[in-house]
Amino acid sequence: MPANLNPKTAIITGASSGIGRATALLLAEAGVQVVLVSRQGDSLQELADQILSGGGTAIAIPTNITDCQQVQTMVQTALDKLGRIDILINSAGLIDVAPTVEASVDRWQQLIQVNLLGTMYCCHAVAPVMQEQHLGHIVNVSSVAGRTASAGVSAYNASKWGVGAFSEALRQELCQSGVRVTVVEPGWVETPLYDEIAGPAMQERISRWQEGIGEPLLPEDVAGAIGFALSQPQRVNVNEILLRPTGQVN
Repeated sequence: MPANLNPKTAIITGASSGIGRATALLLAEAGVQVVLVSRQGDSLQELADQILSGGGTAIAIPTNITDCQQVQTMVQTALDKLGRIDILINSAGLIDVAPTVEASVDRWQQLIQVNLLGTMYCCHAVAPVMQEQHLGHIVNVSSVAGRTASAGVSAYNASKWGVGAFSEALRQELCQSGVRVTVVEPGWVETPLYDEIAGPAMQERISRWQEGIGEPLLPEDVAGAIGFALSQPQRVNVNEILLRPTGQVN
């Protein structure tokens, strides 16, 4: 990771596990001051302590990103403690695997609230700060499912297509202010996300998909793609990164 990220400050949502955690560790190692955001307060603090013990700078701010007031408070706390916000990584997310007619509407609501509205709330809170600085970089983690629709993941498709569309519109709005926006679209990643899927039938379907793909991406692979986008010169905005496991067809 190039030294041009030191001493920037980054807010990372979904930082307690998976892609968010891997990204936080990568950026902290590069000298970035990281603001760790998740609903999992204990896991966040453990990660913050790990980064601090390694000589980095980290603060944990437990936040429910589906509550826009909590998001505003989190951003203000980050500003009060660290003075500026240079990077926002929106990596918090949920997944649902079920045919539309069998799906839980409550689960749909949670998924849209976290994947789409949570991302939008964080961007809404951070964008004015970056515009005032005339500098900043927002990275929204979407998915291959935000480009290719598949039976059984309709709500997840809808949420991630929304993230992609929102990100492109946001890029157009902010680019003249010196603020960059990148959307990252990973394929199958080995994360705890799939552990939340209920029901033996759905777990069996997930297993079949995994077998068909072979070796999945690791969270560190996606973190590396995020780091690549962040490390480009200010004149370069990597708008979109699509990455799949080598064995993934769609």
